[in-house]
Amino acid sequence: MEKRLKSSEREAFRLIEEMLQLMEQRGLVELEMEHQGLRIRLKKASSSPAPQVVEYVAGVPHPTAPGGPAAPAEESRRVIIKSPMVGTFYRASAPDAPPFVEVGQDLEAGQVVCIIEAMKLMNEIKSEVVGRVIEVLVENGSPVEFNQPLFVVEPR
Repeated sequence: MEKRLKSSEREAFRLIEEMLQLMEQRGLVELEMEHQGLRIRLKKASSSPAPQVVEYVAGVPHPTAPGGPAAPAEESRRVIIKSPMVGTFYRASAPDAPPFVEVGQDLEAGQVVCIIEAMKLMNEIKSEVVGRVIEVLVENGSPVEFNQPLFVVEPR
């Protein structure tokens, strides 16, 4: 007797298939997504012990930035760069290297702002906004969650 799938189950299977295709196309080891209250995380076993670098572009307009009150016009212009995944936040490519960005520094679109390590995979996080770094919200070497704010940027 064949069980009929509910609409929500069909949608979940469709999302999983799309995520698997994306992982294969991009060579990703881990992918997490949330859609209409359904959170799906896929991890693939990696045969390579060496870290790989993956690029992510981040920058989500946010009307209110954390860190205290700001003037309404200034506050509405802020953009929050958020973590696209769970992992460990690094401000530089190596412990003795300078940080990718500092407070007060101008950003260009596509510029690397940090690295998030997840399962020995080094993920470059890039800004999709042009602007100036107002605040770094996470300490170097700290764990971060999916969608956690990392930087506050004032766009140009």
